[in-house]
Amino acid sequence: MNALALVAIVVVVVLVAAAAIWMASRRRRSAELREQFGPEYAQAVHEYGDGRNAEKELVARTHRVEQLQIRPLAPEQSAQYADDWRSTQTRFVDDPEAAIVQADRLVISVMQARGYPMTDFEQRAADVSVDHPQVVSNYRAAHAIAERSARGEAGTEDCRQAMVHYRSLFDDLIETREPARHEPTRMEVRR
Repeated sequence: MNALALVAIVVVVVLVAAAAIWMASRRRRSAELREQFGPEYAQAVHEYGDGRNAEKELVARTHRVEQLQIRPLAPEQSAQYADDWRSTQTRFVDDPEAAIVQADRLVISVMQARGYPMTDFEQRAADVSVDHPQVVSNYRAAHAIAERSARGEAGTEDCRQAMVHYRSLFDDLIETREPARHEPTRMEVRR
């Protein structure tokens, strides 16, 4: 075997190994994002059209939220918000539409107290998806119902469902523990 053939074989082996390592790291990164974001991963794939674009967005969200000063509520703040929620729930009996408006405002107030920036709804949902991926779909559903209700297109059962959805995020937000943070992977640390 001549030297040129040997070099060609070595180059091919190196390229195949590099490709295998690259594919394995992409699969690992995808699995980590699926685990971290849960149902939000599928939502992002649906929204962005494919896994690669969805993963870029989810990584960007994670980096954005890591730059924010998200903090837990003090126990007394948490207790006050819980009281406010009970008041909002009581209001539902007499005025369901007003109660879901109040529930939305209460969720926004808690998010603001925790340190989430108060930009448009989509950005708030994207930001909260990093630390609360299991309930962000509920937040989106509640918001959609609230918008329909504002146009007079939602009935009492819809409003009740919005309250249930808002409550799931609200309960997560008022917990007094630190949010679970994404631990950087070896690949992210090397960057």
